[in-house]
Amino acid sequence: MIPRPRAFALAGVLALAALVPAPAVAEQAAPAADAANPGAAATAAKSEPLPVTPLPVPAVVIVQTPGPAAPPIAQPPVSEEEQQALALLADLQRYVSDSSDDLRRELAGANAALARTRTDANRIRLAMLLTLPAAGPPDDARALSLLEPLVGKTGTSSPLKQIASLLYAQIVERARIVREEQRRTAAAQEKLDALRAVERSLLLERSRNAGGGGAGGGGGTGR
Repeated sequence: MIPRPRAFALAGVLALAALVPAPAVAEQAAPAADAANPGAAATAAKSEPLPVTPLPVPAVVIVQTPGPAAPPIAQPPVSEEEQQALALLADLQRYVSDSSDDLRRELAGANAALARTRTDANRIRLAMLLTLPAAGPPDDARALSLLEPLVGKTGTSSPLKQIASLLYAQIVERARIVREEQRRTAAAQEKLDALRAVERSLLLERSRNAGGGGAGGGGGTGR
């Protein structure tokens, strides 16, 4: 004989099953063996998970703190000779646009500076001015003589020696071009003089022939 509370529970389950349509019962009801056990059905109903709404995840922002600033790179100090070389290059660039009067004053000042102090920079500056036609008649021989002590120095190539060597090579090349031009001019002048000599000889010979023919004709008429 079934106890009274269990009989009431079983009767309630059977009445609920009669009210629900067949498809819904097939989808939602437990198997027949579980229906006979109300405790198992209640446990299955409790184990169904509830819908959970996911919480929004905030965006993660990575903030990078700046590291220590790199120390500035120390520039090597400029030597006195390098400063003199930079000044010479600036003067050479200025000489290109100076007038003839300015260059003549610069030449006089460079001569006076070299007479006071015979430094390498003063030698190079005066040699520069001696090669500029606007400052006066170029004196390549003196310019080369001023640069030869610097070019002939042995050891490490200094900035002043590099400038002197470059200027020396340019003067030598210009002197070679001038000599070649003078040689060609002299050769052309010799050819011209030879042609003129031949022309004078032909004119003299023609005048002699013309004078001899006139004299012979005049003697025949006198007979």
